[in-house]
Amino acid sequence: MAKSSLSTYRTKRDFTKTAEPSGADAVAPSEHGRFVIQKHAATRLHYDLRLELDGVFKSWAVTKGPSLDPHDKRLAVEVEDHPLDYGDFEGTIPKGQYGGGTVQLWDRGTWEPEGKLSPQRALAKGDLKFTLHGERLHGSWVLVRMKRDRTGGKRTNWLLIKHRDEHAVEDNGDAVLAEDRSVASGRAMADIAAGRGRGPKPFMLEGKAAGEADAVWQSTPKFGAAKSGAAKPKAARTRKAPAADMPDFIPPQLAQSVDRPPTGGGWAHEIKFDGYRTQLRIEDGTATLKTRKGLDWTQKFGAIAAAAKGWPDAIIDGEVVALDENGHPDFAALQVALSEGKTEDLVFFAFDLLFEGGRDWRADPLSARKGRLQELLAGQGADATSAIRYVEHFEEAGDAVLRSACRLSLEGIISKRLDAAYQSGRTDRWTKAKCRGGHEVVIGGWSTTGNRFRSLLVGVHRGGHLVHIGRVGTGYGAAKVARLLPKLQAVEAETSPFTGPRAPRGDKTIHWVKPELVAEIEFAGWTGSGMVRQAAFKGLREDKPAAEVEADAPAPRAELAEPVAAKSAAPARGRATSGGKPVVMGVALSHADKALWPDAGDRKPVTKQDLALYLEAVGPWMLPHIQGRPCSILRAPDGIGGQIFFQRHAMPGTSSLISLVKVAGDRKPYLQIDRIEGLAAVAQSGGLELHPWNNWPGEPDRPGRLVFDLDPGPGVEFAAVVEAAREMKDRLEALGLVPFCKTTGGKGLHVVTPLAKARGVDWPAAKAFAREVCRRMAEDQPDRYLVTMAKAKREGRIFLDYLRNDRMSTAVAPLSPRARPGATVSMPLTWDQVRHDLDPKRYTLRTVPALLAKSKAWDGYDAAARPLDGAIKRLEGKKAA
Repeated sequence: MAKSSLSTYRTKRDFTKTAEPSGADAVAPSEHGRFVIQKHAATRLHYDLRLELDGVFKSWAVTKGPSLDPHDKRLAVEVEDHPLDYGDFEGTIPKGQYGGGTVQLWDRGTWEPEGKLSPQRALAKGDLKFTLHGERLHGSWVLVRMKRDRTGGKRTNWLLIKHRDEHAVEDNGDAVLAEDRSVASGRAMADIAAGRGRGPKPFMLEGKAAGEADAVWQSTPKFGAAKSGAAKPKAARTRKAPAADMPDFIPPQLAQSVDRPPTGGGWAHEIKFDGYRTQLRIEDGTATLKTRKGLDWTQKFGAIAAAAKGWPDAIIDGEVVALDENGHPDFAALQVALSEGKTEDLVFFAFDLLFEGGRDWRADPLSARKGRLQELLAGQGADATSAIRYVEHFEEAGDAVLRSACRLSLEGIISKRLDAAYQSGRTDRWTKAKCRGGHEVVIGGWSTTGNRFRSLLVGVHRGGHLVHIGRVGTGYGAAKVARLLPKLQAVEAETSPFTGPRAPRGDKTIHWVKPELVAEIEFAGWTGSGMVRQAAFKGLREDKPAAEVEADAPAPRAELAEPVAAKSAAPARGRATSGGKPVVMGVALSHADKALWPDAGDRKPVTKQDLALYLEAVGPWMLPHIQGRPCSILRAPDGIGGQIFFQRHAMPGTSSLISLVKVAGDRKPYLQIDRIEGLAAVAQSGGLELHPWNNWPGEPDRPGRLVFDLDPGPGVEFAAVVEAAREMKDRLEALGLVPFCKTTGGKGLHVVTPLAKARGVDWPAAKAFAREVCRRMAEDQPDRYLVTMAKAKREGRIFLDYLRNDRMSTAVAPLSPRARPGATVSMPLTWDQVRHDLDPKRYTLRTVPALLAKSKAWDGYDAAARPLDGAIKRLEGKKAA
């Protein structure tokens, strides 16, 4: 095994001529081992694999690059150890220097050894098995040391081999190498060689300021932490202000909502915090904290007030938040901290200085205000671990900062004009762009099922009226409900506070309240009628009066003030774009025009953008049938003619719009699509088919539906499949169940019956029931049906597949496209449509949105759920009879 000393590395390089790091600046080892792969165009193009171990990068030059095909054994030549800061290096090494050529950060992430041996011992034995969690490479790999050749070469040669797992492919394993874009800067090799572009930097990374250099590694992220070497706000001329009396309170400046952040220079982009806007005022060494409306909340934020005790006189604008285990703002945690009085868990993030030492700073530009604020906090010893912290900002690439914030599951960003004064009220000098839909709403009532809390009825003010915008039915845990109900009951009313044509009607399940409570919700977007879609409760907002809650519609991008005298021209009408990429449901699509299907029966290719727009159109119908259920995704990044594979588990780089869930019996989290934007993320990844589990939402161990797959063998006309579906319908109805039908997108039909919760009915019982139903149907007509998978017996008969009714079994989702010629879709049907002239091929990605809009298929699905225990008893009774 190579020595861990960096002496060999340093003796090979002249650091007065190459920009490569010398390793003199210590980089803390990562809690999880890092890896990088650098594409290196030196004398020969190769890929440098580096694994963090013992404080250095163990390194190999992989001559042809890694392959995803386990049959390919790639030569990996062991080279000298590299310092950890080499993991951030991207650029050019001058010609004539060791390794001269262009270096691109092609992949990076974390790695972990496999097996019982330590990685040191495994390397010594010459057999290192490991798992990669990268942006491009994933899964299990092995490095095997070759015997030294007889020529006496000084290098040690290894073989890099991909293990067989869900990330492996059987052929064309080199296809992954076709991607010529840096995972750090987005630049191609030619761009790096020519010194073009600085590219987006992953958000909140340690090292240089955004726009100052290439993206770098964050080994120990601290949310909102001041960074060593970070660029301070640019110096700006400041006016000489006369002494002034410090106000008791300054109404805050507010941001205008936009769909995308401002472009061009002159803007500072900051985190959009998920907390309470607060003003910190220090006078004569005593600190007070006030809400955006001037309410004194010093007692609630006692630990922050104590931290500012003895500071110079000042008024500082900021946000009070609670942080989760990843150091990200968590509004729910903030609610808990306030209700339990745990003020030591709260942090005040300071982003603006309004007044200091007798000087009013509001007329000075933001750049000057932030510069002075940073000096003030540093002088008081505030740092990345304090209760009061300075908020860093980035001055370039607003779209890139937003994308990075979204990847970290943050709320979004606030963009501020650097040359603008502080102006109370809402202005276009501050804008906010969100990663996901969020809104403040007024609570007008709540509904119950029996004695159990069910949902909130919410609205916003429009034209002097409280307009109903929908129900908020998710996001509640037992603790949240316990805190919420007493507050609702305290303002209970006899009549509805809503007015207008969409005001909900009351019944015995509805409890009206006075419109005094404000809630923060997260939702998937607006319907055409102005109602919220898939809304989830986040918490109550006690800092904002209900009368101020209005619909928060984004301002047109062309109305934003630009930092130059002339405004840019208004963008062309049509779908939003980000950096020239089409945006669907907030997701920017790369290679949007890539053809995923050659055609959909119309001789026109179906592109990635077509797929995303289809999922946007059918998503509201589809989502209830996949929410809360682990989901396998069949992906074809290069279309149905290229590599096709299933993805079941999460991996680094998985979109934050897709939920990750852990299920008993598997240590790896599964994918789950719980919000409509997740469908756009699926399309962006080249996901063509969705195959959810059939469990009750959120309860993997409880059967939620039965799926009977009617799969015709050779020589079976489709009319026979229709007859089989109708016979299955009759049998299920006789057992007290309510069946529904859909095409599979192929040659068969699915008969689906929703299940209500029933005690004692687990997956083995559900599977046994489905098997017995199919067995009896096949026994009655053995010449038409069978329940075995043997292909030799399927000629002229229909396979009654009951095997999808198991805990981890899946079935294609209703409305999911299929990775088959014609871009067919699994189409929900009414039973009137299940007739002899039914043609499944007419339901395609092109035709279904319009057909679905006019269809009543599966109406009443949820209400049709029946307990399976009763059906089991009926089936057993029939057997006994």
